Amino acid sequence: MSIEIANESGVNVDETSIVSAARFALDKMEVSPLAELSILLVTLEVMEDLHERWMDLPGPTDVMAFPMDELDSSRRPDAPDASPALLGDIVLCPAFAKDQAKTAGHALMDELHLLTTHGVLHLLGYDHAEPAEEREMFGLQKRILGEFQAAVAAHNKRDAQRSADDRLLGTAGLDAVPAEEPPA
Repeated sequence: MSIEIANESGVNVDETSIVSAARFALDKMEVSPLAELSILLVTLEVMEDLHERWMDLPGPTDVMAFPMDELDSSRRPDAPDASPALLGDIVLCPAFAKDQAKTAGHALMDELHLLTTHGVLHLLGYDHAEPAEEREMFGLQKRILGEFQAAVAAHNKRDAQRSADDRLLGTAGLDAVPAEEPPA
């Protein structure tokens, strides 16, 4: 699965973490590994222009999703190898998201993970225009985010334990690999 990210927002964020959130959501939704996704982080001005041009709504917004090709999951088994399909583009506005994160009482990266997951779901055809659609999409979003956060926490815990173990072994002098003795 190919995920490209470009940060043109002027806001310093952990781009690798955003890609990880997107990849996790795509994996959870069992999207083809041939899919390609583009994530673009933009300024308030650029987002306002996109929002007005494509949604006919004033002012900037937090996230927009632009679906592209449809993935062909109904291919015959004997068909030639599939080529990569461009799932679409997710456009995030970190400056807008910063205020939302503050209001929600969490970090900007948590908000960007939420918005990335939200964008992925939109690319996959989920929407929240009707109450039933909203319940389905937001329930799925909450579950995916919870599982992503748990996976990140478990990874960080393993890394912290590994680091503590390395320090302890270093203090005890057990971190050096013995050199091989030359043949006699």
